[in-house]
Amino acid sequence: MPYIPKDQRESLDPTIISLACRILAHDELERAGVLNYAISSLLSRLSDGEGLNYRNINRMIGVLECAKLELYRRLASPYEDQKMKANGDVF
Repeated sequence: MPYIPKDQRESLDPTIISLACRILAHDELERAGVLNYAISSLLSRLSDGEGLNYRNINRMIGVLECAKLELYRRLASPYEDQKMKANGDVF
């Protein structure tokens, strides 16, 4: 769940905004790879600090899955609803 307390967000947001700006500065064709690198590097560094074992690997995969679902729920689903209204329903 990405809904953390505001005081925790305040310590992370400047770094996240800076990283997002750096990723957006890359050519559009490179962005997916750069984003994948950033995410993979972050998780790799966290695994170094927490130790590499099944529990930690499973937890990181769970976080990625939940982030994916939240992205779909907040961005993709409303976009698809908008396109369905504009172009007609499939079902």
